[in-house]
Amino acid sequence: MLRCHELRKLYEDHLAVDGVSFSLAPGNIGGLVGPNGAGKTTTMRCLAGLIPATDGSLCVADCDLSHGGATTLMELKRRLAYVPDDPPLFDDLTVAQHLEFIGRIYDVPDHRAKSAELLDYFQLGDKINAGATTLSRGMRQKLAICCAYLYDPAVLLLDEPMTGLDPPGIRRLLESIKQRAAAGATIIISSHLLAMIQDVCTHLIVMQRGKLQYFGDVDQLRAEFPGAQSLEEAYFEATAALSV
Repeated sequence: MLRCHELRKLYEDHLAVDGVSFSLAPGNIGGLVGPNGAGKTTTMRCLAGLIPATDGSLCVADCDLSHGGATTLMELKRRLAYVPDDPPLFDDLTVAQHLEFIGRIYDVPDHRAKSAELLDYFQLGDKINAGATTLSRGMRQKLAICCAYLYDPAVLLLDEPMTGLDPPGIRRLLESIKQRAAAGATIIISSHLLAMIQDVCTHLIVMQRGKLQYFGDVDQLRAEFPGAQSLEEAYFEATAALSV
């Protein structure tokens, strides 16, 4: 469902992503982790078709982006949802109007009922008539996630989705990610909070300075470092070993 092979992205004289390869199957949840400037967001934007790769091949939701033209990118938009860390909303629309818009352009059957369920789940039901500019940072994040979920994309790319969320909101988000994966979606969640996402991820994608430092099954990483008390400790041991 998602394959990234030798991805490189060059911005003028800065190599932001350097030869990154990994693949995820339907039902997999990949945790994309690494320090600031590791190339995580650039990788996700390439996978989302928002920026072209300098080199390498990408296949996302059965869409080959290696030589993708407008038709391929349009088809990708039907099958993928990308939620950036600061999701752009329409300032002139209310919460309800955002979901109405998404429901119509994606031709979602019974979209109003699905919208109501999503708003209730993410505790936004009482904000249905609120304008986007009146929402808190966390509420804007929840609304963007509701919009992404509404049309049931095959691939979900979530870049720092827990930013601004309170603990109940984080719990509901992580529960919903597991539910989406169980239904067959392929998901990448980028986060600095490995301790928060370690219980939902099936795979880890670790990047440093634009390079892939580790990719593999979460259980495999735990097995390689049996002395680690948590996945976070195993991550630090792995990156320290690979940096030598």
